[in-house]
Amino acid sequence: MQRQQIPMRAKKDNLPANILASIRNRRKRLDAAHAEQRPRSEGTLIASYNVHKCVGNDRRFDPERTSRVIHEIDADVIALQEADTRFGERTGILDLGRLERETGLIPVPVNGMAKAHGWHGNVVLFKRGLVRDVHQINLPGLEPRGALVAELELERGGALRIIAAHFGLLRHSRAQQAKMLVELMADKREVPTILLGDLNEWRLGDRSSLHTIQSAFGPQPVAVPSFPARLPILALDRIMANRKGVVTAVEAHDTPLSRVASDHLPVKAVVNLKRMEELNTKG
Repeated sequence: MQRQQIPMRAKKDNLPANILASIRNRRKRLDAAHAEQRPRSEGTLIASYNVHKCVGNDRRFDPERTSRVIHEIDADVIALQEADTRFGERTGILDLGRLERETGLIPVPVNGMAKAHGWHGNVVLFKRGLVRDVHQINLPGLEPRGALVAELELERGGALRIIAAHFGLLRHSRAQQAKMLVELMADKREVPTILLGDLNEWRLGDRSSLHTIQSAFGPQPVAVPSFPARLPILALDRIMANRKGVVTAVEAHDTPLSRVASDHLPVKAVVNLKRMEELNTKG
């Protein structure tokens, strides 16, 4: 009996286009990570890093490894998320004294629990400068989330106002948190401001918290995948400004060490403080 040959149908891609693109481009990222390190761009380097309580993809608690990634980034200003334990006194995990000695980064001071590094796990570190003002904000939602607003005067020359935030995992909570930050910006849009942190948002469209933020910060920079660290496909971590031309060259800090130290890759960008000063003068 002759068997009837059934033509095979082409297999459809079930994965979203951004995931497929990330997988196909993985080799390029690996090659770039092993290539000679590029010279640092001119300007003020800012970064955001969810350190995942210093627990890496190997499930090992290693604050020393996390500190090495921070040293590797060499930022002038860096916002960390999940830098404290989650419950109780939210005890800080990193050795901030050693980090300051080795990198020159010092924490923006916050009020509250004495043993915590930051506010609801958010800590902002900066090099050589003064803190003009600090505000600690409880963000709404089912999970305990917060934002730290800091106005810095950097020694390199230039004022920098940043909002370091960590949004929740639930869509409804993120919507509330984004709305609160937009309301915070309502009477301060004349001040050039940088928003950075783990916004936990990968969705687009009218129901996305990114759509809400856009009303205060304008069109978003090109999305940079940062999660999961071993094969980043989701742009959960963001850096954006409420003025055009202030933030440039947003990219993930993708190195062999950063791929294992946390479930997120750090993201970093160059801030044009001269441009920011011009906008401050016009404002």
